[in-house]
Amino acid sequence: MSVTAITAPSVPDHRAQFLSLLETGLAQSSFIKLVLAKYVGAEAELQRVIIKQVTVKDQPCLSFVYRYKTRDITKNFPLDEGVAIIASLLPEAFKNAHLLTLTDEVQLEYSKKGKSSLFKGKSQQEREVPSAEHNREKNRFLDLSRPFLADLGVTNKQQELIPAMSRKWKQINKFIEVFSHALSNSPLKLDQPVKVADFGSGKGYLTFAIHDYLRHSLQAEGVVTGVELREDMVTLCNNAAQRLEHPGLSFQHGDVRSFAPTPIDVMIALHACDIATDYAIHMGIRSGAAIIMCSPCCHKQIRLQIQSPALLKPMLQYGLHLGQQAEMVTDSLRALFLEACGYETKVFEFISLEHTNKNKMILAVKRAEPVDPAQLLEKIEALKAFYHIQEHCLETLLRADGLLK
Repeated sequence: MSVTAITAPSVPDHRAQFLSLLETGLAQSSFIKLVLAKYVGAEAELQRVIIKQVTVKDQPCLSFVYRYKTRDITKNFPLDEGVAIIASLLPEAFKNAHLLTLTDEVQLEYSKKGKSSLFKGKSQQEREVPSAEHNREKNRFLDLSRPFLADLGVTNKQQELIPAMSRKWKQINKFIEVFSHALSNSPLKLDQPVKVADFGSGKGYLTFAIHDYLRHSLQAEGVVTGVELREDMVTLCNNAAQRLEHPGLSFQHGDVRSFAPTPIDVMIALHACDIATDYAIHMGIRSGAAIIMCSPCCHKQIRLQIQSPALLKPMLQYGLHLGQQAEMVTDSLRALFLEACGYETKVFEFISLEHTNKNKMILAVKRAEPVDPAQLLEKIEALKAFYHIQEHCLETLLRADGLLK
């Protein structure tokens, strides 16, 4: 994008120019998105407002997503009213506004002394206007026009989805959707860098996606590290990150079992096989992560220990059921251990990732207030006794570090 700064001394405040460009984008049906950031108002925990166009009962509207520290609130307004609200928020409540249209990117900024600057750039790539149908925007958290998608082979040079990658595209969007909701319910603040570690990052689809979502969609600073055992993948992804100018995104050669713990905000580990999932969860807790996202794979450790009650043996004589029981018991214990360590935890179905039929996700978001783990630990011990389980890897790791007592 070529950028030109508009600094004519005869125009001390560029607000009117910015609003005119916004109205032009709406009138010409080229408006894509507007983000209001750098909040200076009095409302507690409000961080930014993301504005898109929707259609509600056949009426064009602007949808305002008010992003707070722990929640999102959506309000829809008719176009004229929406533009008036935007005008009232600049610069009294927000000191930064980023407008995206089919052809332009426009940035309005106010300094601490109230001096305004307007930067207008022509995009070097084509974009598509998102569907204005109400709630349709919730189904897509990334735009097909994002450069990393073409570089990784998800789209072609015309920003069109490659048919063979349609499932991967759905997976990426679902992942970002889950992350977005977790982020809005977490204690993380977007006015500070969000530190993310993705273990087993592979070709980097999700690693690039979460970095792009933080930086482009949320206008936040993301410090994202992909950790991968295959050195060729590390080199491939680092080259792509440099080529695509993704500051704050890097890839390292390593394994979750030996990776040196550092403070992180978000820990991701999809497809971690058997106890590697336990090491990943342990790493997230140990590093103080506010969000932990795991998609477990294989459950050998617990399956070999389980001794089912005699009443269940006719049901469990079929190998498939035996494996499903091991999955359920293993992941339930993992969720309970996370709860005991102060996380609100969910276990739900996630779109299956490439080369596996595993589609379960364990999502943990750190609670604002700690909980007394005594009752949870009693339930854990009762489950272990029922199934005659002697050891759970995650419990062993947590107790060794004094994270579970």
